[in-house]
Amino acid sequence: MPELPEVEVVRRGLAAWASGRTVASVEVRHPRAVRRHLAGAADFAAQLTGERLGLARRRGKYLWLPLEGPSGRAVLAHLGMSGQLLVQPEDAPDEKHLRVRLRFDDAAGTELRFVDQRTFGGLSLHDTVPGSADALPDVISHIARDPLDPAFDEAAFHAALRRRRTTVKRALLDQSLISGVGNIYADEALWRSRLHFDRPTAGLTRPRTAELLTHIREVMNEALAAGGTSFDSLYVNVNGESGYFDRSLDAYGREDEPCRRCGTPMRRSPWMNRSSYFCPRCQRPPRV
Repeated sequence: MPELPEVEVVRRGLAAWASGRTVASVEVRHPRAVRRHLAGAADFAAQLTGERLGLARRRGKYLWLPLEGPSGRAVLAHLGMSGQLLVQPEDAPDEKHLRVRLRFDDAAGTELRFVDQRTFGGLSLHDTVPGSADALPDVISHIARDPLDPAFDEAAFHAALRRRRTTVKRALLDQSLISGVGNIYADEALWRSRLHFDRPTAGLTRPRTAELLTHIREVMNEALAAGGTSFDSLYVNVNGESGYFDRSLDAYGREDEPCRRCGTPMRRSPWMNRSSYFCPRCQRPPRV
């Protein structure tokens, strides 16, 4: 599933190629793609037609396009496991799993397509939080800010970690504490911080939390520079290009390979129906 860097790559593409354009028509080719719009596919198309798309925004793994008209609404996109938002020439052949098509009223010759093989993602229209500077859709108002957000509060995050009394990787994947950090980048940041994934958060000092946040930001910014992490053809940016940060991963997916820091074989441990990758020497498990 795309994590923050992958979603941010898509957001930047939308900001460049879709923001500021007026929707001329909407074609919903599969109702499941707009199932979160409770009024249905026909209403989704009718409500969006004629609207001008504002600057693409993101919080964590969610991205949205505010509508610049008086409706005070926004188009929320969730990519799910395989969703792709592609800016394609109008005469390009339809993708096999094309679910929604947005055409615009200008002469740019491109359209926006939502393609989703597994149909776990989708588009929907929502009211925005009153007074929200970034036109935040109300359905994701509970999602915490992400560590790349200038308004992210490090002191509040540290205090929440100490109160929550959980383990560090669980905390990093808790979207009510910090958003946008998924399994891959959590393992990468924990490896850089020399923290085991089961380390209790109650024992983290303020400097240790600050160090962890620094490594999270480093990993995410490096992934952004590489266009994200792609393990298959399902994650692409709006131009259909894959990222290549997977070539630079230090922990995730490197079971039995030597740790890049000490040479000890990396290990994989089952964790919450996923896997955690770590160095048993650099990231010693906590004492029971």
